[in-house]
Amino acid sequence: MKTSDLFVKALENEGVEYIFGLPGEENLDFLNSLKDSKIRLILTRHEQGAGFMAATYGRLTGKPGVCLSTLGPGATNLVTPAAYAQLGGMPMLMITGQKPIKSSKQGQFQIVDIVNMLRPITKYTKQVVHGNNIAAIVREAFRIATEERPGAVHIELPEDIAAEPADDRMYRVATTRRPDADNRAIKTAIKMLEDAEMPLILVGAGANRKRASVALTALIDQLGIPFFNTQLGKGVIDERHPAYLGTAALSDHDFLHCAIERADVILNVGHDVIEKPPFFMKEGGSKVIHVNFQPAQIDPVYFPQLDVVGDIAVSINRIKTGLTKQAHWDFSYFYRVKEEVQTRLSRYSEDTRFPILPQSAVHTIRQALDEDGILTLDNGIYKVWFARNYPCYQNNSLLLDNALATMGAGLPSAMLAKLINPDRKVISVCGDGGFMMNSQELETAVRLGLDLVVIILNDNAYGMIKWKQEGMGFDSFGLDYSNPDFVKYADSYGATGYRPQSHQEFSDILQKALQSKGVHLIDLAIDYSLNHAILNEGLKEKICIL
Repeated sequence: MKTSDLFVKALENEGVEYIFGLPGEENLDFLNSLKDSKIRLILTRHEQGAGFMAATYGRLTGKPGVCLSTLGPGATNLVTPAAYAQLGGMPMLMITGQKPIKSSKQGQFQIVDIVNMLRPITKYTKQVVHGNNIAAIVREAFRIATEERPGAVHIELPEDIAAEPADDRMYRVATTRRPDADNRAIKTAIKMLEDAEMPLILVGAGANRKRASVALTALIDQLGIPFFNTQLGKGVIDERHPAYLGTAALSDHDFLHCAIERADVILNVGHDVIEKPPFFMKEGGSKVIHVNFQPAQIDPVYFPQLDVVGDIAVSINRIKTGLTKQAHWDFSYFYRVKEEVQTRLSRYSEDTRFPILPQSAVHTIRQALDEDGILTLDNGIYKVWFARNYPCYQNNSLLLDNALATMGAGLPSAMLAKLINPDRKVISVCGDGGFMMNSQELETAVRLGLDLVVIILNDNAYGMIKWKQEGMGFDSFGLDYSNPDFVKYADSYGATGYRPQSHQEFSDILQKALQSKGVHLIDLAIDYSLNHAILNEGLKEKICIL
């Protein structure tokens, strides 16, 4: 058996279903070994698309998604997806090719030290130097990728090693039980919550695990403690829950910070500083209990008073068992804030002006999408509106990135979500800037026969930075551009393009597209003119005196 055959066999042993990628000359042995495998190769138009699909597979399944590139420029194109997976806690394996390492007739042509290049943004990176090691390297890579906190790993397979013979040996895939938190830490957390007057729960990205979701819901049902979430914690608990206060879409001066500032103890479940901070800690402010798989990373804005380190679901269940609802807890102020926040956020949600306001776009999309539908976002100013205004009913039903916050990931993420959830409706919302960064993957979506709706929020500019530019008092400069005709662009790939001219027409087209086969692209003109005034209301209008 040659090394590339053994590599594929080791991937099969790990339960790999798909490999997303763009192979090159140095991968041809591996590609030939893959030809007769049950693993399906998903050929993409750019390595970024492959990497984002692999990372999203890891996010949705908890198993490492696998992507493939050649050496040099192919491998360097995986840098952004690697950082996306690493910061977002998504298990992913990158496989890259390399020139022969024993002898090469091409000198240094295309050779970049990919192993060391990826070292700062992966959990594990390794070059295969002997075929007999490949099964152990693959098993170790998968173990590390899924170990909390999950992330990106990398294996480089040189061309000459891929063709060499190797011993047929495989390693058993073993599951690892995560350790439980220290008993004293659990007891201290319970005591802090018992003594609190106005405790509050924060749900972050690390809680986005099925067992943790169930445990948290049970704790909140039993104790009635109000909760809010980070952007990456949306959907962990059904946001129709009466104890849900909202999502921290901004780090400071958001409506929700009125409640956060009044809380005396915050049970922070699954958040760490890789996520954009949902609030800034202050000396003498709220005490924070950090519940996560790892200890808190101390930061000037995050320095919790207690670490509860261990399996999150087990920790929450143990706190629930030892804690009873306290008669002196007072949540009345939190619910006054909730009512005020909901009143303010609901403004403009049914506004019918056109170009459409972002609040109205969010409301229309939520009304059209099924309860179990999946919405993926790229990155732009609209992400704040979706975080604030789009209620999630299930975990991983809104896929956004608030860790690396990269543009270009929205469309590939939606394609993967639809690929592995063929019976669920999937919508990708992109800004015009982010869409164009990987728009070529429309061809991949059409070729795969996906039923997918892509909405481009079109303002002919990099709107998020324009908002920041205005907020900092600078003149508008350097951020406007023109776009192609997106309807013709979609049609050229075999998708169906639309350009609504009214709010009602957008609603009708969206409903039609969701019920139709194939890839549908909607070029939607959006009006961001109210962004600056509305997104800063929490600062300008002090609702914290309720």
